[in-house]
Amino acid sequence: MTITGIEERKKSMTALYIDGEYAVSVDTMTFLSVGKKVGSEITDDELYELIETSKYNRAKEKALYLIEYRSRTKKELYDKLVVLFGESASERAIERLEELGLINDEKYAREYAEVLLERKGFSRQRAEFELMKKGIDKDVIEEILDELEPEPVEQIRKLLQTKFVRRLSNEKDLAKTVNSLKAMGYRWSDISEAIESTSELD
Repeated sequence: MTITGIEERKKSMTALYIDGEYAVSVDTMTFLSVGKKVGSEITDDELYELIETSKYNRAKEKALYLIEYRSRTKKELYDKLVVLFGESASERAIERLEELGLINDEKYAREYAEVLLERKGFSRQRAEFELMKKGIDKDVIEEILDELEPEPVEQIRKLLQTKFVRRLSNEKDLAKTVNSLKAMGYRWSDISEAIESTSELD
């Protein structure tokens, strides 16, 4: 097969024409690295390798772009990349970024767990659910939550004295508060105990 045409496209892409017909578009830097030009011969294996390397390099660049704005888990990145570059290129790109220390699910999970438990006041159960949605390994979640989880009744009491302090004065507001706490993952028994102990302090 002979490369009969090379055409620059948008977003640093290069279109290749082989034997007079459009064949594929690959990223320009990848194409330049193989040293091919108009008139060069290219085998099926070389073309396949060129396409796969292009996908890998583009997936890596996309991943770097995504994590520049905020930290992401491997699952979050994979879900974004796979629809654009396929499984192999996406997995390779993520593995490379992980090797470079740019992706670290355990570090991400710890930081996110602190936000969920301390800033948002979620229960362990709700925090576990949110971390699992991010694709964090269950063993990692358990280890981190075992370390960071506050005592639930004490945590609810703190919420009652801060976030919900204006929603305890009547039965209607109290019911809304209870529902909010349940949505945050707290059990009724812990909610009831916290409300009772808070009332005793007033």
